[in-house]
Amino acid sequence: MLPIYDVSDSLLSALESSPQVLLLAPTGAGKSTGLPLVILKSGVIQGRIIMLEPRRIAARTVAMRLADQLGEEVGKTIGLRMRSESKISSHTRIEVVTEGVLTRMLQNDPMLEGIGLIILDEFHERSLQADLGLALLLDVQQALRDDLKILLMSATLDDQGLNSLFPDAPVIISEGRTYPVTRAFHPINGHKLFHKEVANAVYQLLSQEKGSLLLFLPGVSEIEKTRSELAPMVSEDILLCPLYGALSIKEQQQAIQPAPTGKRKVVLATNIAETSLTIEGIRLVVDSGFERVGMFNPKSGLTKLVKQRISQASMVQRAGRAGRLEEGVCWHLLSQEQAQRAMQYSEAEILHSDLSSLWLSLRQWGCQDVTQLQWLDMPPNSAVLAAKKLLSQLGAIDTQGQLTTFGRSMAETGSSVRTAAVLQHAQQSQNTNIIKLAALLVAILEEPPRRGHSDLRNYLEKPTANWCLRASILCGQKINAHAISEIVNQQIDLVSKWLPTLLAAGFPDRIAKSRDNQYRYQLSNGLGAVLDESDSLVETPWLIAPELWQPESSADARITLALPFKIEELRVCCPELFSLQEMVEWDEQKGTLIAWRRVLCGQLVIQSERWSNPDKKQIKQALLYWLRQNGLSSLDWSESAEQLRIRCQLAQQWFPDVLLPNVDDDSLLDSLELWLAPYLDNITHRQQLQSINLAELLTHRLSWEQNQWLNTVLPTHYLSGSGKKVSIHYFLDKPPLIEIRMQEMYGENQNPTVAQGKVTVTLSLLSPAMRPLQITQDLGVFWQGSYREIQKEMKGRYPKHLWPDDPVNTQPTSQTKKAMLSTKSDKR
Repeated sequence: MLPIYDVSDSLLSALESSPQVLLLAPTGAGKSTGLPLVILKSGVIQGRIIMLEPRRIAARTVAMRLADQLGEEVGKTIGLRMRSESKISSHTRIEVVTEGVLTRMLQNDPMLEGIGLIILDEFHERSLQADLGLALLLDVQQALRDDLKILLMSATLDDQGLNSLFPDAPVIISEGRTYPVTRAFHPINGHKLFHKEVANAVYQLLSQEKGSLLLFLPGVSEIEKTRSELAPMVSEDILLCPLYGALSIKEQQQAIQPAPTGKRKVVLATNIAETSLTIEGIRLVVDSGFERVGMFNPKSGLTKLVKQRISQASMVQRAGRAGRLEEGVCWHLLSQEQAQRAMQYSEAEILHSDLSSLWLSLRQWGCQDVTQLQWLDMPPNSAVLAAKKLLSQLGAIDTQGQLTTFGRSMAETGSSVRTAAVLQHAQQSQNTNIIKLAALLVAILEEPPRRGHSDLRNYLEKPTANWCLRASILCGQKINAHAISEIVNQQIDLVSKWLPTLLAAGFPDRIAKSRDNQYRYQLSNGLGAVLDESDSLVETPWLIAPELWQPESSADARITLALPFKIEELRVCCPELFSLQEMVEWDEQKGTLIAWRRVLCGQLVIQSERWSNPDKKQIKQALLYWLRQNGLSSLDWSESAEQLRIRCQLAQQWFPDVLLPNVDDDSLLDSLELWLAPYLDNITHRQQLQSINLAELLTHRLSWEQNQWLNTVLPTHYLSGSGKKVSIHYFLDKPPLIEIRMQEMYGENQNPTVAQGKVTVTLSLLSPAMRPLQITQDLGVFWQGSYREIQKEMKGRYPKHLWPDDPVNTQPTSQTKKAMLSTKSDKR
């Protein structure tokens, strides 16, 4: 009997009385495969039950097991809806859905007619779709459906902030059903090949223990390398079964189902196997301690796959897989100290993902801002801004950020924003063959080949059955390899024109120009990219590269799928991608300005010619642009100009109520048009630029009153007792400083101050030869202390100068003793 049944009565009561219910149910409780049927049979929910599973393989398996308990096939009482697969009927009462299905259901019918309960399973995984789905569901509950129920099922609760988001929601806690698992830590040698070390650990555990083994690895690459390493090591009775999302259903089922009689199996899996799946026969687990996660960079628009340590919670989940069916053993391939240093929980996907599809969904929902919805983790502003920029580039939103007609059509496809743009651009052609071509193109991009040629044309000419199936669903027309082959090979003109056009519709920032006529490219968004040096597309002048990945150790992205094209033809078909730029820019080598007229595709130069007669305004703008690119250090900053800037900044710091112009780097760069541009007339050479008196320009920014106040409160000079003016040096990170001969400070018992006495000026007391003798912030203490040692030394070294025993009561001087006597005689 499943442990979840022990709390089923409490949970059903909670569902009857509360709009939201939280269920804490660890591994093996039966929350996914037992609880939905309990709720269905109870009758407490009026309408259908929708259960969101974050992973496709788990969704399919859960649906099959629920249906099996009813003695039915999937598609009757238990339905399944996911990308490329839908099995539901009029009899369906429980639908297991995944990916963007729930979001599309909400967008199509915000009232969720006929639905009584939404279950978000494995919520601790914090998938992007689950977070988005929850935010939209809460909006529906508050505005439209106060009778709608939400059940969040998670292995952990406290880390998710669910208690703070749902302070009144009942929390039901179920025990897990697991057998004891012996956990041990076996760190591997980080200086040796990872897959070899992992394979040796697996072989060692297989030799010591009976039963099948589940091996957790970061990604597909490690799975394939470890599998090849293990193959010659293990005996014939051990099957090696990979398990990851891109495998066929048959291959996934082989990994999940029991091993044939008399055989054992090793399942090599990504973290897809951490939860929701009971893999038959497993009592051994080897945890590599790593996972590979996508980290989106808003600046580049690329997602980098990063190999990182898993969280402590994931380690517990992985170990628990060994105790699902009987007592088990888990080896973690890291030290116990490393495990203790790992983060407690995994980070929510929404915090490091591309949010372009999320933002498109929110605009379709009618949200003007992310703050209009309730989130467990607020979507990062940098990623939202990057999403808006991409959607604007694709034509999905206008300059005011509102959805365009094209954008609404994109949102309704349910595809990612880039592939949705490809599909909608094809629909606008109203050509059946182009629509089919676009559908196949998207199918390939959704499940790209993992190795082989990068030339997209190879896969279009020989598509797999899975690609054809997905393409058929996307365009609503039957597509097979033979029909596509006819289009590609017989309608060459149509294909050569439309393929680049379709790709450019979804990937305008991925147009690539060869940088070295070999394998290095520059993208239209300014980033660098490379092909493998042995790739067949090497030396191709122009590519569109829809598939890029960012290596951890390289600044350049790697091109894995690309299409060669002719830039002149694309310019004719997609004129909106190109712009004319008349630009005046600085020639660094010659130190002068040069004018150009260029045709650009993003940041790529298509054509370029010298421009003979730019006007003064354009020359001035070119100088300002150059300064913004190269920084203020490109100008000739005199000591007086630097000191004026520092004094203004210190005045703002010490007297926040006094209004002065901002003169920090960012403020000056932002306001170049105000304080610098008027003085750039007729400047075309670097020498002319360097001759500008910046101190005078900055002084002009101050009113007469401000300038007088600044000179009084933060004076530029100190008048010594001997009548000599000495410069005060100001600093942003330390007190002001005066460098002055020691004799000129005789008669003073305290350091000078500035800022109306708020700030003490540091004194650097110098010898007659202007060399530092002492730095002090307390002149009185110095005279009474270390002055005696300096006095002894200086009397011998500079006998002609005055070194009194009582400097505080001695008249300051800048003269020698002889000169002082002469001065006295003259006065007599």
